[in-house]
Amino acid sequence: MALERDIERIHISVLADEVLQYLKPVSGGIYMDGTLGLGGHSLLILEASSPEGRVIGFEWDENAIARSRTRLKDFGERLTIVRRNFAEIALGLQEAGVEKLDGLLIDIGLSSLQLDMGDRGFSFQRDEPLDMRMDSRREITAAKIIKQSTEEQLADIFYYYGEERQARRIASFIAESRKQEEIKSSGRLAELVSRAVPRRYHPKKIHVATKVFQALRIAVNTELENLSRIIDEAPALLKPGARFCVISFHSLEDRIVKRKFREHSDLNVLTPRPVTAGAGEVSENPRSRSAKLRVAERI
Repeated sequence: MALERDIERIHISVLADEVLQYLKPVSGGIYMDGTLGLGGHSLLILEASSPEGRVIGFEWDENAIARSRTRLKDFGERLTIVRRNFAEIALGLQEAGVEKLDGLLIDIGLSSLQLDMGDRGFSFQRDEPLDMRMDSRREITAAKIIKQSTEEQLADIFYYYGEERQARRIASFIAESRKQEEIKSSGRLAELVSRAVPRRYHPKKIHVATKVFQALRIAVNTELENLSRIIDEAPALLKPGARFCVISFHSLEDRIVKRKFREHSDLNVLTPRPVTAGAGEVSENPRSRSAKLRVAERI
């Protein structure tokens, strides 16, 4: 019980008011939460669409599914959980018996469970196995990428997925270090990145390994490919007037959302500029600082 209270304390859904404002949940509507996580946004949607609104929650992480199922148990059959990535939207909705949606939300950030209570190396604050899989059924881990990729491949991953300017220096340092000892933990990787980057290039506001960890997580979970896929496939599964909300946390994701929303003639972009958190929310939940919400409406 104490653990459940801790989860609810550390898990604060970002841009909650803004999501409800744009999504406009109503009773009888069917909404998809493409990143169920610990159920924060789904809880808000279920409450706002009472008494007959439904949420189809997509989630890879079996630990998150177990906790969100417990947290949202009072909503009964109004919540359907699908253990799939949101990129598999068509197949997942078919399994749930849903043809069209009245609204869709995806929040592409890591959940508090993964960051604060996980054991898969998402965070460099603790020494954990270098896994980074959001779905334990996937074969490729961050440790395998570090071990099997060439130095050039590592540099490309760090540069293109993490926008890390010291990518080549870091990749070279890792390539030399792994000759002596396999790199298996998040603590070890963070230490190597910190040593590889000259002190004068260490960022002031974030840990020096932040972008490398971001890049590996994206590579392990094919996140950018999945994001592009759902934006291409979702419009056909939205009812006219349905809203498609995407919350992203770094520039790579945000650029993809902005570009692909504009590419679809059946979507009307409602947010020419991304919606961001206000000072009050940032003060209460520092993780919301980098959150960006973009919304399009099905024509």
